[in-house]
Amino acid sequence: MSADNKKLPRHIAIIMDGNNRWSKQHNNSQLSGHRKGALQSRTITNYCADLGIEYLTLFVFSSENWLRPKKEVSSLMALFLSVLQQREVNKLHDRNIKINFIGDSSRFPKKLQEKMHIVKELTKNNTGLTVNVAANYGGRWDIANAAKDIAEKVKQGSLEPDGINQELLQKHISIGDIPEPDLCIRTGGEKRISNFLLWQFAYTELYFTDTFWPDFSENEFDLALENYAKRQRRFGMVSEQVES
Repeated sequence: MSADNKKLPRHIAIIMDGNNRWSKQHNNSQLSGHRKGALQSRTITNYCADLGIEYLTLFVFSSENWLRPKKEVSSLMALFLSVLQQREVNKLHDRNIKINFIGDSSRFPKKLQEKMHIVKELTKNNTGLTVNVAANYGGRWDIANAAKDIAEKVKQGSLEPDGINQELLQKHISIGDIPEPDLCIRTGGEKRISNFLLWQFAYTELYFTDTFWPDFSENEFDLALENYAKRQRRFGMVSEQVES
């Protein structure tokens, strides 16, 4: 796909679903789907950089994923740590890709928290594609956390209740300083957003595919972009207003 003749979104969010079902389909161990999914994340990240996409937000680990079996959670933590190894991160850094993390990282193992900090610091001045990694993230947590920060300002006397509005909450919400997602892609056949970026998805276009995440190729990604390019985004207006 050429970025020259297509209406590309500035910001794409992806719910990377179907890793476990991919493993079962291929009669592999449960973690094999997550490993293959991690490789696919790298492929799609590089493809977004090639296309000139500005922002990519990946739903890596939700706040509800802690409810999964302990063995699977431990394996996911180990996989997450391996993905953040210096050699892999350097490849993204060399491509001028910036890596950011959103979510409550305090529950992660200390070694993983340290690695996340190192990666963020290493790439913070990069000016190419920004990748937001949503880890231990939930949309309700995000909104509640923003409300808590605002309530603390009211308590301290630096903010009057009448000063609370949508614009203020936007400043306290995760990734509130960048354009909201234009497109959300969910793989794996489910048709829901699963507590992901609830505030930020107010006018996001949604695209669902039955393809499991480990099989989500550049060609599959192109299909999502082509579908998006055909849509008219009205933001509450009528078609005639948008067209004029």
